[in-house]
Amino acid sequence: MSRRKIILDCDPGHDDAIAILMALASPEKLDLLGLTCVGGNVSLDMTSKNALKVCELAGFTDTAVHSGCERPMIRQLSTAENVHGKSGLDLPGGTVLPEPTMSLRSQHAVDFIIGTLMTESTGSITLCPTGPLTNIAMAMIREPEIIPRIQEIVFMGGSAINPGNTTPAAEFNIYVDPHAAHVVLSSGVKLVMMGLDVTHQVQVTPSRLQTIKTLGRRVSETVADLIRFYGSFDLEQWGMEGAALHDPCVIAYLLDKDMFTLKHVNVEVETNEGLTLGETVADWKFVTDRPLNCHVAYQADADRFFELLNDRLLNLP
Repeated sequence: MSRRKIILDCDPGHDDAIAILMALASPEKLDLLGLTCVGGNVSLDMTSKNALKVCELAGFTDTAVHSGCERPMIRQLSTAENVHGKSGLDLPGGTVLPEPTMSLRSQHAVDFIIGTLMTESTGSITLCPTGPLTNIAMAMIREPEIIPRIQEIVFMGGSAINPGNTTPAAEFNIYVDPHAAHVVLSSGVKLVMMGLDVTHQVQVTPSRLQTIKTLGRRVSETVADLIRFYGSFDLEQWGMEGAALHDPCVIAYLLDKDMFTLKHVNVEVETNEGLTLGETVADWKFVTDRPLNCHVAYQADADRFFELLNDRLLNLP
């Protein structure tokens, strides 16, 4: 089977970091053409630096990392330091990952996305956004010819059935840039949505965390520390058993899509200011005649997910 070419668009973020590591650790299945960064969990300069830190942690210092849009298309940037710490990748005890020695590529992320899609053969590239959809939407607006060239967009964001995690109605990534989400959802590209409905099913329980910690790899020990810091918010705020690994669900789907159950429905996003700004409205019961535009994941096999995660971490130093 040929490797799937992907661009991972992210805003690291602890769970983005784990998604990056899973992608880097899967070279037999995924051809990671580059990482593109966007302002989201923290500011763009921090998310870009964090992407470099994660690549260096895994020893992939030749990975192309591009910095992109620093703020949403229309609104001001909302960030999540309350979850990810001031650096966006805080570790327990107030420590952070070492400063990167890698450098960002000079090309803007939006230009990289456009150039890559226009150069590679049509239908050969999957876009994998795990942060606000600003870079993807801006690329579509700047160069509409890329839209039919995209194989698929598998994104972490939104919620079809469950409430939001940033407002009662909205999930963080969509809330940060609902206008970008509207561009993507109405693009006609094949879409797969990994929203809170499944990501909250993939929780790092204490026993799963202990397994990761004892894998005997340097990277897996750091991943366990990252999860310990990040998971404290989920334990305190949501009463979960452990951290919900949102963004890694995107990579897990590419590696083993059978661990998820999906439903093809219409999904629209609320872009008007008010109580429901950023809500992803899924026509779950088909009560409208709106076109089916999104495959929404709503069930996950969590045990299978963590078997895959542990297997990938064993591929890293």
